[in-house]
Amino acid sequence: MNMEFVRNRIAFLRTAKNISARELSLRLGQSVGYINHIEIGTSNPSIEMLFYICDELGVTLSEFFEEDNEHPLLIKEIHQLSKKLDKSSLESVISVMKNLSK
Repeated sequence: MNMEFVRNRIAFLRTAKNISARELSLRLGQSVGYINHIEIGTSNPSIEMLFYICDELGVTLSEFFEEDNEHPLLIKEIHQLSKKLDKSSLESVISVMKNLSK
């Protein structure tokens, strides 16, 4: 994992949330080009700022760095919705997911 991963991940998650780089920069209290500079590699976020970026993008720092999780926002939504299901419904969902993953 390297800074290219961080840049690409920010761009991917930002796009998935339909947030412009400018809008994200402003939400973070930064200059309008802040996120653009990160995404093109002329700047890197501090650890503290990465926490704020993750918060704005709706993911935890752990979810952000899960390389094998291409869609953390969707996984998070599935997880939240699954908490409302009874055992039988959960078993049905698992069955469907197993069939889809074949």
